[in-house]
Amino acid sequence: MGCCRSSLRTGTLPEKKPPGRAAGALPPHRPSLSLNQHLAPAPSGARAAAAGREVPAVKEFSLAELRAATGGFAPENIVSESGEKAPNFVYKGRLEATRRAIAVKKFTKMAWPDAKQFAEEAKGVGKLRHCRMANLIGYCCDGDERLLVAEYMPNDTLAKHLFHWENQTLEWAMRLRVAYYIAEALEYCSTEGRPLYHDLNSYRVLFDENGDPRLSCFGLMKNSRDGKSYSTNLAYTPPEYLRNGRVTSESIIYSYGTILLDLLSGKRIPPSRACDMIKGNNLQVLMDSHLEGNYPTEEATTMVDLVSQCLQYEPRDRPNTKKLVSVLEPMQIKSEVPSYEMLGIPKHEEEAPPTPPPQPLHPLSPMGEACSRMDLTAIHQILVNTHYRDDEGTNELSFQEWTQQMRDMLEARKRGDFAFRDKDFKAAIDCYTQFVDVGTMVSPTVYARRSLCHLMSDQPDAALRDAMQAQCVYPDWPTAFYMQAVALSKLNMQSDAMDMLNEASQLEEKRQKNTKP
Repeated sequence: MGCCRSSLRTGTLPEKKPPGRAAGALPPHRPSLSLNQHLAPAPSGARAAAAGREVPAVKEFSLAELRAATGGFAPENIVSESGEKAPNFVYKGRLEATRRAIAVKKFTKMAWPDAKQFAEEAKGVGKLRHCRMANLIGYCCDGDERLLVAEYMPNDTLAKHLFHWENQTLEWAMRLRVAYYIAEALEYCSTEGRPLYHDLNSYRVLFDENGDPRLSCFGLMKNSRDGKSYSTNLAYTPPEYLRNGRVTSESIIYSYGTILLDLLSGKRIPPSRACDMIKGNNLQVLMDSHLEGNYPTEEATTMVDLVSQCLQYEPRDRPNTKKLVSVLEPMQIKSEVPSYEMLGIPKHEEEAPPTPPPQPLHPLSPMGEACSRMDLTAIHQILVNTHYRDDEGTNELSFQEWTQQMRDMLEARKRGDFAFRDKDFKAAIDCYTQFVDVGTMVSPTVYARRSLCHLMSDQPDAALRDAMQAQCVYPDWPTAFYMQAVALSKLNMQSDAMDMLNEASQLEEKRQKNTKP
C-alpha cells in the first residue's frame, strides 16, 4: 500500500521554463544555503540563531507580564486558534521591559495539571536554538494557567501564502526554500534528541520579518499532557497513528510529506488522492496551476518523488531527515535573492533602538538588579529566601497579646506564606489581608510580599500602597523602596522609579557599612 515511486515522463509537465534554463538540462551548480553560512557556534553543540539575532535564554514569565504584553489577552491580538479539538489560542504581544515582539500560546485550563512537568517540558524545548525555528523564549505556570512564549513571526503562515494569498502566489524557488529550511529545522531537532513534532502541517510554518520560513516551536509540545498528537483532519494523519495512536520519527516524515504536497499543489489534497494521482502520472493536475509552468521538469520530478517517498504506507520505507536535507540542498536556486523579495513583502527595517533608561547611581544588589529589570519571578524567589529576618525589632507585644491574640493571626500568615511560596498569589493576598486586618502585629515583610502578589496580579496601584506601608513600618528598609520602584515602573512613572531604586541602593550600601566589623 501507499504511494508508488514517481517517474515523470516527457510531456507530463508543461515545458515552460524560466529564462536561461534549457529544457531537461541539469541545474548549474549553485552556492548552497548551508547551515555554516547562517549559523554561529553555540554552547553544548546546539546551533545558534542567525548572526546578529540574539535569542534570550528560556525564562519563566509571570502571568501579569504576559497579560500586560498582550493587552490583557485581547481578542484583537489573537493570531491563531486551534479549534474545538484543541482550543488553545496564540496571541501576539510585546514585552514591556525589552520591547521584544512575542507570540504567546495559552493552553486550556488543566491541560497540563502538573506545573513541574509542564515547566520541564518547556525548558527542554527552550534548549533548542536554530535560525530555522521560531524559538521558545519562555513559559508561565501561574496557578492553573499554562502558557508558552516564542519569537513572533509577523508574516503569516505557509497555509496563508499557499491557500489564501491576495497579491501573488509563491514562486517555485521560494517553495523549494521553504521545503529545505523546514527539513533543516527537523534535522536539527532530530540531532538534538527531540525528533517528535506534533501535528506538523502548513500552519506550523511561519515567516519571519525577513520573509524566511521557520518552524514553530509550539509543535514540539502536545496541546495537553494526555492529548492527541494530531488534531487535524484524519485524512492527513499518518497511517500508523490511526492504527496505534503512537507518534514516531517516521510519522513526522509522513506529515512533512503533506507539507511538500501543499507546496507542489497549492491546495489541500488528501495524501491518498495524491498517491493515486502520482501512480497514474496525472501530474499536471497535481501541480499548482498558479505557477503557470514556471518550474524545471527535473526539479518537479525530484519533488514529486520525494513526496511519494515521504507518504509511503510503511514507516520503514520513508526517508529520514538527513536524506531530506541532502536531496533539497542542491536544488536551492536564487540563493542571492532575499526571501522578502520572493515573498513580495517590504524589506524589514531595523527599529531604532529605544532610548536607554536612566542607570542607577550605585551598584545594585541581586534584589536591586531584579527590580531594575522588573523580573518578578526573581523578586519572588528572593523574598521567599529572605523569609522574615528583616522583621526583627519591628514589634513589641505583651505576653498577654502573644498568648491570646496571636494564634489565628500567625496561622493566617502561615497560610499566606505557603500560598506565596506556591505562587498562588490570589490566596496569598487573602491570607495576608487577614493578618494585616487584625492589626495586633505589623510586618514589613508581609506588606512587601503582598505588594509582589498585587504586581503578579497586574494591580500596580495596590502594590505601590503596600510598598509604602512597608516603608512606614520600617523607614530604612531597602526592600520597601525596591518594591515601590517596581510598582512605579509598572505605572510608567520611570523617573520616580529610578529615584526609588537609587534610594534603596543607598540604604543597602549604608546598611552594609554598618554591619562591617
